[in-house]
Amino acid sequence: MEQFFIGVDIGGTGVKTAIVDQNGKAVFAKNIATEPEKGFENTISLIATQIKTLISDQNLSIDQIGYIGMGIPGLTDGKAKVYIAHNINWLDVEIVAEMKIYFPDTKIYIANDASVAALAEYRFGDIQNTTNAVMITLGTGVGGGVIINKKLFSGSYGVATEIGHLIVGDNFYDCNCGNNGCLETFCSATALKKYAQRILKDCPSSKIMDDIEGDFDFINAKIIFNAYKDKDQVAQKIVKRFIKYLAIGMVNLINVYDPEVFTLGGGVSKSFDLFIDDLEKELNERLTFKNVPRAKIIKAKLGNDAGAIGASLLGQYM
Repeated sequence: MEQFFIGVDIGGTGVKTAIVDQNGKAVFAKNIATEPEKGFENTISLIATQIKTLISDQNLSIDQIGYIGMGIPGLTDGKAKVYIAHNINWLDVEIVAEMKIYFPDTKIYIANDASVAALAEYRFGDIQNTTNAVMITLGTGVGGGVIINKKLFSGSYGVATEIGHLIVGDNFYDCNCGNNGCLETFCSATALKKYAQRILKDCPSSKIMDDIEGDFDFINAKIIFNAYKDKDQVAQKIVKRFIKYLAIGMVNLINVYDPEVFTLGGGVSKSFDLFIDDLEKELNERLTFKNVPRAKIIKAKLGNDAGAIGASLLGQYM
Protein backbone atom coordinates (compact mmCIF):
# COMPACT_ATOMS: atom_id res chain seq x y z
CA MET A 1 0.00 0.00 0.00
CA GLU A 2 1.46 3.34 -1.07
CA GLN A 3 2.19 5.74 1.74
CA PHE A 4 1.59 9.48 1.86
CA PHE A 5 2.67 12.18 4.30
CA ILE A 6 0.91 15.24 5.64
CA GLY A 7 2.74 18.54 5.99
CA VAL A 8 1.23 21.42 7.96
CA ASP A 9 2.72 24.91 7.89
CA ILE A 10 1.25 27.09 10.66
CA GLY A 11 1.70 30.81 10.15
CA GLY A 12 0.76 33.92 12.05
CA THR A 13 -2.39 34.43 10.00
CA GLY A 14 -2.93 31.21 8.04
CA VAL A 15 -2.31 27.48 7.84
CA LYS A 16 -1.13 25.67 4.72
CA THR A 17 -1.58 21.93 4.51
CA ALA A 18 -0.36 19.46 1.90
CA ILE A 19 -0.52 15.75 1.28
CA VAL A 20 2.75 14.57 -0.25
CA ASP A 21 3.65 11.30 -1.93
CA GLN A 22 6.97 9.47 -1.68
CA ASN A 23 8.31 11.38 -4.71
CA GLY A 24 7.61 14.77 -3.18
CA LYS A 25 4.55 15.51 -5.29
CA ALA A 26 2.18 17.62 -3.24
CA VAL A 27 -1.53 18.40 -3.30
CA PHE A 28 -2.45 21.44 -1.25
CA ALA A 29 -5.60 22.12 0.69
CA LYS A 30 -7.24 25.53 0.68
CA ASN A 31 -5.55 27.75 3.22
CA ILE A 32 -7.38 28.36 6.48
CA ALA A 33 -7.07 31.16 9.02
CA THR A 34 -5.04 30.47 12.16
CA GLU A 35 -7.48 32.41 14.38
CA PRO A 36 -5.07 32.61 17.34
CA GLU A 37 -7.49 34.79 19.31
CA LYS A 38 -9.77 31.74 19.71
CA GLY A 39 -7.11 29.61 21.43
CA PHE A 40 -4.79 26.86 20.26
CA GLU A 41 -7.41 24.12 20.70
CA ASN A 42 -9.56 25.82 18.09
CA THR A 43 -6.62 26.09 15.69
CA ILE A 44 -5.77 22.41 16.11
CA SER A 45 -9.42 21.46 15.56
CA LEU A 46 -9.46 23.45 12.31
CA ILE A 47 -6.22 21.80 11.17
CA ALA A 48 -7.52 18.34 12.01
CA THR A 49 -10.69 18.97 9.99
CA GLN A 50 -8.63 20.25 7.08
CA ILE A 51 -6.38 17.17 7.14
CA LYS A 52 -9.32 14.78 7.22
CA THR A 53 -11.00 16.61 4.35
CA LEU A 54 -7.79 16.53 2.31
CA ILE A 55 -7.37 12.79 2.87
CA SER A 56 -11.00 12.16 1.89
CA ASP A 57 -10.76 14.37 -1.19
CA GLN A 58 -7.79 12.30 -2.42
CA ASN A 59 -9.74 9.05 -1.85
CA LEU A 60 -7.24 7.88 0.74
CA SER A 61 -7.60 6.41 4.20
CA ILE A 62 -5.80 7.43 7.39
CA ASP A 63 -3.96 4.09 7.27
CA GLN A 64 -2.14 5.33 4.17
CA ILE A 65 -0.71 8.33 6.04
CA GLY A 66 2.79 7.54 7.28
CA TYR A 67 2.87 10.53 9.63
CA ILE A 68 1.89 14.16 10.06
CA GLY A 69 4.63 16.78 10.21
CA MET A 70 4.00 20.28 11.51
CA GLY A 71 5.98 23.50 11.13
CA ILE A 72 5.47 25.83 14.08
CA PRO A 73 6.16 29.61 14.04
CA GLY A 74 8.07 29.48 17.30
CA LEU A 75 10.24 27.44 19.63
CA THR A 76 9.54 23.72 20.12
CA ASP A 77 11.21 20.84 21.94
CA GLY A 78 11.18 18.90 18.64
CA LYS A 79 9.12 16.13 20.22
CA ALA A 80 5.81 17.11 21.76
CA LYS A 81 5.65 20.69 22.95
CA VAL A 82 5.62 24.26 21.68
CA TYR A 83 7.44 26.39 24.25
CA ILE A 84 6.43 29.69 22.76
CA ALA A 85 5.06 31.06 19.47
CA HIS A 86 4.70 34.82 19.86
CA ASN A 87 2.83 35.56 16.63
CA ILE A 88 -0.01 33.14 17.46
CA ASN A 89 0.03 33.61 21.25
CA TRP A 90 0.95 30.04 22.13
CA LEU A 91 2.76 29.33 25.39
CA ASP A 92 3.65 25.82 26.64
CA VAL A 93 1.27 24.09 24.23
CA GLU A 94 1.25 20.28 24.22
CA ILE A 95 0.57 20.18 20.51
CA VAL A 96 1.26 16.49 19.86
CA ALA A 97 -1.12 15.42 22.62
CA GLU A 98 -3.77 17.74 21.18
CA MET A 99 -3.27 16.32 17.68
CA LYS A 100 -3.48 12.78 19.05
CA ILE A 101 -7.08 13.47 20.08
CA TYR A 102 -7.91 13.53 16.36
CA PHE A 103 -5.23 11.13 15.05
CA PRO A 104 -4.53 8.67 17.89
CA ASP A 105 -2.70 6.10 15.74
CA THR A 106 -0.68 8.47 13.54
CA LYS A 107 2.86 9.64 14.30
CA ILE A 108 3.15 13.39 14.76
CA TYR A 109 6.40 15.32 14.23
CA ILE A 110 7.00 18.99 15.01
CA ALA A 111 9.74 21.53 14.26
CA ASN A 112 10.21 25.25 13.79
CA ASP A 113 8.56 26.51 10.59
CA ALA A 114 11.72 28.03 9.11
CA SER A 115 13.59 24.81 9.85
CA VAL A 116 11.10 22.77 7.85
CA ALA A 117 11.30 25.29 5.02
CA ALA A 118 15.07 24.81 5.03
CA LEU A 119 14.52 21.06 4.93
CA ALA A 120 12.33 21.40 1.84
CA GLU A 121 14.92 23.60 0.12
CA TYR A 122 17.62 21.09 1.03
CA ARG A 123 15.65 18.18 -0.41
CA PHE A 124 14.10 19.81 -3.48
CA GLY A 125 15.62 23.30 -3.84
CA ASP A 126 18.95 24.76 -4.85
CA ILE A 127 20.81 23.84 -1.64
CA GLN A 128 20.29 20.09 -2.03
CA ASN A 129 23.91 19.39 -2.90
CA THR A 130 25.40 21.37 -0.02
CA THR A 131 26.81 20.10 3.25
CA ASN A 132 26.21 23.22 5.35
CA ALA A 133 23.57 25.84 4.57
CA VAL A 134 21.48 28.49 6.31
CA MET A 135 18.01 29.57 5.28
CA ILE A 136 16.71 32.96 6.41
CA THR A 137 12.99 33.56 6.05
CA LEU A 138 12.08 37.22 5.75
CA GLY A 139 8.35 37.40 6.29
CA THR A 140 6.09 38.83 8.98
CA GLY A 141 9.00 37.97 11.26
CA VAL A 142 12.46 36.59 10.59
CA GLY A 143 13.13 32.88 10.94
CA GLY A 144 15.95 30.53 10.22
CA GLY A 145 16.80 26.97 9.33
CA VAL A 146 20.24 25.43 9.53
CA ILE A 147 21.64 22.39 7.75
CA ILE A 148 24.92 21.10 9.22
CA ASN A 149 26.68 18.05 7.83
CA LYS A 150 23.60 17.37 5.68
CA LYS A 151 21.31 17.21 8.72
CA LEU A 152 18.73 19.60 10.13
CA PHE A 153 20.26 21.31 13.16
CA SER A 154 18.33 22.89 16.03
CA GLY A 155 20.76 22.65 18.95
CA SER A 156 20.31 21.01 22.33
CA TYR A 157 17.04 22.72 23.23
CA GLY A 158 15.68 23.92 19.90
CA VAL A 159 17.02 27.48 20.14
CA ALA A 160 19.87 27.24 17.60
CA THR A 161 17.86 28.50 14.63
CA GLU A 162 16.10 31.47 16.26
CA ILE A 163 17.89 33.75 13.81
CA GLY A 164 15.26 36.47 14.09
CA HIS A 165 16.32 37.04 17.69
CA LEU A 166 19.97 37.73 17.05
CA ILE A 167 20.69 41.09 18.69
CA VAL A 168 22.12 43.32 15.96
CA GLY A 169 21.63 46.88 17.23
CA ASP A 170 19.42 49.33 19.14
CA ASN A 171 15.96 49.91 17.72
CA PHE A 172 13.09 52.32 18.32
CA TYR A 173 10.70 49.51 19.36
CA ASP A 174 11.02 46.24 21.23
CA CYS A 175 10.61 42.80 19.72
CA ASN A 176 7.65 40.60 20.62
CA CYS A 177 10.10 38.49 22.62
CA GLY A 178 10.71 41.44 24.96
CA ASN A 179 14.25 42.23 23.86
CA ASN A 180 15.39 45.26 21.92
CA GLY A 181 17.52 45.04 18.79
CA CYS A 182 16.42 41.67 17.39
CA LEU A 183 17.14 41.10 13.70
CA GLU A 184 13.40 40.58 13.24
CA THR A 185 12.77 44.22 14.20
CA PHE A 186 15.04 45.43 11.38
CA CYS A 187 14.58 42.98 8.51
CA SER A 188 11.03 41.60 8.54
CA ALA A 189 8.13 42.92 6.49
CA THR A 190 6.71 44.20 9.78
CA ALA A 191 9.96 46.06 10.51
CA LEU A 192 10.01 47.67 7.07
CA LYS A 193 6.45 48.87 7.56
CA LYS A 194 7.08 50.22 11.07
CA TYR A 195 10.18 52.13 10.00
CA ALA A 196 8.42 53.52 6.95
CA GLN A 197 5.54 54.74 9.10
CA ARG A 198 8.02 56.38 11.45
CA ILE A 199 9.94 58.41 8.87
CA LEU A 200 7.21 59.16 6.34
CA LYS A 201 5.59 61.64 8.71
CA ASP A 202 8.39 64.02 7.82
CA CYS A 203 8.55 63.09 4.11
CA PRO A 204 5.12 63.71 2.54
CA SER A 205 6.57 63.93 -0.98
CA SER A 206 7.66 60.29 -1.08
CA LYS A 207 6.31 58.01 -3.82
CA ILE A 208 5.28 55.67 -1.02
CA MET A 209 2.77 58.28 0.15
CA ASP A 210 1.31 58.44 -3.34
CA ASP A 211 0.97 54.65 -3.51
CA ILE A 212 -0.78 54.38 -0.14
CA GLU A 213 -2.94 57.46 -0.75
CA GLY A 214 -1.99 58.78 2.68
CA ASP A 215 -3.14 55.72 4.65
CA PHE A 216 -0.16 54.41 6.61
CA ASP A 217 -1.90 51.06 7.23
CA PHE A 218 -1.53 50.27 3.51
CA ILE A 219 2.27 50.32 3.64
CA ASN A 220 3.87 46.96 2.85
CA ALA A 221 7.21 45.59 1.71
CA LYS A 222 6.14 45.42 -1.94
CA ILE A 223 5.25 49.11 -2.05
CA ILE A 224 8.53 50.03 -0.35
CA PHE A 225 10.64 48.00 -2.77
CA ASN A 226 8.75 49.32 -5.79
CA ALA A 227 9.58 52.85 -4.64
CA TYR A 228 13.17 51.75 -4.02
CA LYS A 229 13.34 50.55 -7.61
CA ASP A 230 12.20 54.02 -8.72
CA LYS A 231 15.00 55.66 -6.67
CA ASP A 232 12.62 57.21 -4.16
CA GLN A 233 14.80 58.76 -1.45
CA VAL A 234 12.69 57.59 1.49
CA ALA A 235 12.52 54.05 0.13
CA GLN A 236 16.29 54.16 -0.38
CA LYS A 237 16.75 55.02 3.28
CA ILE A 238 14.39 52.26 4.43
CA VAL A 239 15.94 49.53 2.27
CA LYS A 240 19.53 50.56 3.01
CA ARG A 241 18.75 50.18 6.71
CA PHE A 242 17.24 46.76 6.05
CA ILE A 243 20.36 45.72 4.07
CA LYS A 244 22.73 46.99 6.75
CA TYR A 245 21.20 44.94 9.54
CA LEU A 246 20.63 41.86 7.40
CA ALA A 247 24.34 41.93 6.55
CA ILE A 248 25.23 42.27 10.25
CA GLY A 249 23.08 39.25 11.04
CA MET A 250 24.60 37.22 8.21
CA VAL A 251 28.16 38.03 9.33
CA ASN A 252 27.26 36.70 12.78
CA LEU A 253 25.88 33.54 11.20
CA ILE A 254 28.99 33.11 9.06
CA ASN A 255 31.14 33.37 12.18
CA VAL A 256 29.08 30.72 13.95
CA TYR A 257 27.99 28.27 11.22
CA ASP A 258 30.28 29.03 8.24
CA PRO A 259 27.70 27.87 5.66
CA GLU A 260 28.35 27.26 1.99
CA VAL A 261 25.10 28.97 1.04
CA PHE A 262 22.51 31.37 2.41
CA THR A 263 19.10 30.93 0.87
CA LEU A 264 16.60 33.74 1.45
CA GLY A 265 12.89 32.96 1.59
CA GLY A 266 9.69 34.57 2.82
CA GLY A 267 7.64 37.37 1.32
CA VAL A 268 10.40 39.99 1.41
CA SER A 269 12.61 37.70 -0.70
CA LYS A 270 10.31 38.37 -3.66
CA SER A 271 12.30 41.59 -4.02
CA PHE A 272 15.60 39.65 -3.96
CA ASP A 273 16.75 40.93 -7.35
CA LEU A 274 16.31 44.53 -6.22
CA PHE A 275 18.49 44.31 -3.11
CA ILE A 276 20.95 41.45 -3.67
CA ASP A 277 23.74 43.52 -5.25
CA ASP A 278 23.74 46.01 -2.40
CA LEU A 279 23.50 43.18 0.15
CA GLU A 280 26.54 41.47 -1.39
CA LYS A 281 28.55 44.72 -1.11
CA GLU A 282 27.46 45.38 2.46
CA LEU A 283 28.23 41.84 3.53
CA ASN A 284 31.68 41.95 1.96
CA GLU A 285 32.48 45.19 3.79
CA ARG A 286 31.42 43.73 7.14
CA LEU A 287 33.10 40.32 6.90
CA THR A 288 35.35 39.50 9.83
CA PHE A 289 37.74 37.46 7.69
CA LYS A 290 37.86 39.15 4.31
CA ASN A 291 40.49 36.86 2.76
CA VAL A 292 38.44 33.69 3.43
CA PRO A 293 35.78 32.40 0.98
CA ARG A 294 32.27 33.08 2.23
CA ALA A 295 28.80 31.74 1.59
CA LYS A 296 27.01 32.65 -1.60
CA ILE A 297 23.51 34.10 -1.36
CA ILE A 298 20.62 32.71 -3.38
CA LYS A 299 16.86 33.10 -3.46
CA ALA A 300 14.83 30.19 -2.09
CA LYS A 301 13.22 28.12 -4.84
CA LEU A 302 10.02 26.72 -3.35
CA GLY A 303 8.38 29.94 -2.20
CA ASN A 304 5.32 29.66 0.00
CA ASP A 305 5.12 25.89 -0.53
CA ALA A 306 8.39 25.21 1.32
CA GLY A 307 6.89 25.06 4.81
CA ALA A 308 4.24 22.43 4.14
CA ILE A 309 6.54 20.33 1.93
CA GLY A 310 9.32 20.49 4.51
CA ALA A 311 6.95 19.50 7.31
CA SER A 312 5.99 16.42 5.28
CA LEU A 313 9.67 15.37 5.34
CA LEU A 314 10.15 15.54 9.12
CA GLY A 315 9.64 11.84 9.75
CA GLN A 316 12.54 11.07 7.43
CA TYR A 317 14.98 13.46 9.14
CA MET A 318 14.12 13.21 12.85
